Amino acid sequence: MNITALRSDHIYQKVIEAPPEDKLELFRNEMLAPFMKQWQIQQIPFRAEEANGFDVITFNSMMNRAPDQMTPNILPEVEWISVNSFWSGCEQAVTTSLRQFIEHGISLPVSDYLFTVQLGDPENRALTINEGYSGFGGIPGFIWITLLPNQHTLSRIKAALAHECNHNVRYQYIQWDHAVDLGELIVSEGLAENYATSLFGEELLGPWVTRTDTETLNRRIKPVLREQLQLTGFHHFAPYLYGDELAELQNFKPVNMPYSAGYACGYHLIKYYLRKTGKTIWEATIMPAAQILEEVKGYWDEETIISG
Repeated sequence: MNITALRSDHIYQKVIEAPPEDKLELFRNEMLAPFMKQWQIQQIPFRAEEANGFDVITFNSMMNRAPDQMTPNILPEVEWISVNSFWSGCEQAVTTSLRQFIEHGISLPVSDYLFTVQLGDPENRALTINEGYSGFGGIPGFIWITLLPNQHTLSRIKAALAHECNHNVRYQYIQWDHAVDLGELIVSEGLAENYATSLFGEELLGPWVTRTDTETLNRRIKPVLREQLQLTGFHHFAPYLYGDELAELQNFKPVNMPYSAGYACGYHLIKYYLRKTGKTIWEATIMPAAQILEEVKGYWDEETIISG
């Protein structure tokens, strides 16, 4: 297993020092080109002329610092992620998260992994509502973390990486296609967050779970989501997964769901599943959602008690 860290701090330094007219292409080639296989899988053009102005730069700049923002003004942000121990800690978290599967008898079809940590756009509401950190690990072999660097977000980087590594392993086994439904996303997010806390502690449980209280989960979220598990089409199920505010930011129709409803529901659903079946989190990670959902029918009627 080969794990490579793309040192974004070094790239930011180069782009900051580059003339304005060179920043965009330098960033494209240094930061985004190593992830070329991911862009191809996601069908995101590498250069704008291929798709009416939309390309990897446009996509990446939705949540992260754009190349034209990479001036000396962001040097204090870059300093947060320029410490060698930060990167070695990230690499150790990724290594631990992936090797745990091998140690528990689950082989990994993918052997090469590339990860990086990018500076987020502080004006991005989708990032700030998540307390300044987010990630993406759904394409096997590629792992991203976005953060607004501070003591809080850096303290949670291990758990964020573990969460994304869990997605990365799952989608080496589970086929993602146009027919993916809300049930799969609820299960997937529940698995990822249970995995992160199993490795690094429940004190690092993300805000996408901790902000939901017992009353909201049992009275507002569960009765609605249990009826929507077969819903397909990202624009249809996104509001149930992310909640109305994040959905509206993506121009999706709100459905009267609170922040990260599907994440909170999934976290407690998977806890219920693991407790009921005795399965391990490693076994559950690579199981089809339909099989898990068949085992948790009692979850929807049972009162979930959220401690703390």
